[in-house]
Amino acid sequence: MKALMQKSLTIAVIREGKTPPDFRVALTPAQCVLLQKNLPEINIIVQSSPIRRFKDEEYTAIGITVQEDISSADVMIGVKEVPVDQLIPNKSYLFFSHTFKKQPYNAKLLKAILEKKITLIDYEVLKDETGKRVIGFGRYAGIVGVFEGIRALGYKKKWFELPSPMSCHDRKEMEDFGSKVTLAQPIKAVVTGWGRVGHGAEEMIQFFGMKRVTPDEFLKYNGHESIYVHLDTADYYERISDGGFDKKEFYSHPETYRSCLNRYVAHADIYFACHLWKSGNPVLLSQADLNTSNHRCQVIADISCDINGPIAATVKASTIQEPFFGYNKETGEVCDWSNPKAIMMMTIDNLPCELPRDASEDFGNELIQSVIPNLLIENHPMIVGATETKNGELTPPFEYLSDYAKG
Repeated sequence: MKALMQKSLTIAVIREGKTPPDFRVALTPAQCVLLQKNLPEINIIVQSSPIRRFKDEEYTAIGITVQEDISSADVMIGVKEVPVDQLIPNKSYLFFSHTFKKQPYNAKLLKAILEKKITLIDYEVLKDETGKRVIGFGRYAGIVGVFEGIRALGYKKKWFELPSPMSCHDRKEMEDFGSKVTLAQPIKAVVTGWGRVGHGAEEMIQFFGMKRVTPDEFLKYNGHESIYVHLDTADYYERISDGGFDKKEFYSHPETYRSCLNRYVAHADIYFACHLWKSGNPVLLSQADLNTSNHRCQVIADISCDINGPIAATVKASTIQEPFFGYNKETGEVCDWSNPKAIMMMTIDNLPCELPRDASEDFGNELIQSVIPNLLIENHPMIVGATETKNGELTPPFEYLSDYAKG
């Protein structure tokens, strides 16, 4: 592959403009310095921001240019969707556009991107040669989601109170608070889902000193340690006809399977949902499942947050400001989480925003390792495959968005 003909590439780290505000950034100050040192072809400027958790002064203190006008840059790098009125025509942008699934709320954004002849490289479809996504905030969704779940359990059982992660300077301060937690009695937890989210969740579960056991051990356990089971798809789905499981068959014909997840959740104090669920897959936990008389679970931390999807109790997304609500198992309605009939729900759908410094650093490391160097290579397959628009038109892999892009 040939390097780009240009002698240099100026990258602008843009400020986040969405409402409610997002305090993350694509590259931290230290990462900007590292990138310019390792790739002299790249020059970085940072757009000033009054809200970003990394302050302008943290960039300028180590020699990174911070300014309001970034129109001289070739490539604009952000995190979330860029408001239409902030898009600069004829530039290349990298951010999570949330358009490739035809999300209704962003049709006007894609239309504006085409009208302004912007080249859009969507983080969500950046994949390696095996088809695996190379970048995302999933790890910190898992980390923060488990902390919020344990925080909810402390409130529900009246054992302890933890602060919101958002009020902490960084992960270290959050964990300093968490390290002071004492569980009044051993708890049992269930985790579903792997990938970045599931692995991040497991990091935090182990931080709280819980011991991992097998599915069989979990069901039989009657010891004096806090334990958790991390279930795979084959553990919580079974073939309707005979209780078996075949992965290929399940993904081809999910209608021939049913969930057996309640077998485990009914024996847990808390359930952490980190799975990837697709429409058409069997429901994981129905209202009837949750309303059985011997159901032990008191908290569900739905980190995946598929509203009105696989978990009956996930009827809405909660917020960082109001992270918890109750789900009445008998009526299926939202109620106060202190209600004895309520499962306490945590369904925040932007969890990484609660630790913006750490989540930004984690994300920036992935950008530096897997994405930015490839911008200097002409027609790099990863970049080409994630380029939704170019020269005012949808690229061939994304032509299916044509009607949607009309706004």
